[in-house]
Amino acid sequence: MAAASGTVRLQRCVVSPAGRHSASLIFLHGSGDSGKGLRRWIKEVLNHDFAFQHIKVIYPTAPRRPYTPMKGGLSNVWFDRFKISNDCPEHLESIDVMCEVLTDLIDDEVKSGIKKNRILIGGFSMGGCMAMHLAYRNHQDVAGVFALSSFLNKSSVVYQGVQKSDGVLPELFQCHGTADELVLHAWAEETNSALKSLGVSTKFHSFPGLHHELSKGELEKLKSWILTKLPGETG
Repeated sequence: MAAASGTVRLQRCVVSPAGRHSASLIFLHGSGDSGKGLRRWIKEVLNHDFAFQHIKVIYPTAPRRPYTPMKGGLSNVWFDRFKISNDCPEHLESIDVMCEVLTDLIDDEVKSGIKKNRILIGGFSMGGCMAMHLAYRNHQDVAGVFALSSFLNKSSVVYQGVQKSDGVLPELFQCHGTADELVLHAWAEETNSALKSLGVSTKFHSFPGLHHELSKGELEKLKSWILTKLPGETG
């Protein structure tokens, strides 16, 4: 059973900014991981924390729930999938519940004085997919969205949400390894092309030989993009 919003407060791992906090970044882990695990993995890849002078980095942990690709075994996942494929229906019940839970996290930042247009949402693998659902269906006024080694199903409701929008949509930043055998590079390209055709400004970076993993090169590109979307405030 999926838990309703209001009964779930996500565990979170936070990297505080070195200076005055004026923006926030929500970084969602992949299936089976945790906020602490993602922070540790990034630190191993970069040899230092993914940290900023003015941006708070928040790594929440998904609640444990039955996960169909693991034959119903419990796992820290943002939502359920019928299978890992871009050509099957989405498990909307679990996705929608988690959109509500993650909205509470966004609301916490807004209550602390951070404007919605100073919040970025993204993630790795399933986390990137979750971020696209959260932003393009529920929070189209955030500063941007990033998706690393991620994809949307061909008939995703995200596309319907974008089609109904009459405002400016947040830019999408994607990175994907060409050797990824779990989430195919072609699936990510199709996601990018579909969103672009619906009016989303997109950036797509391919990494030759990279599998379903993070690399120093993509994290450095991501950091540069983040700073264009969330520059330090002067004055």
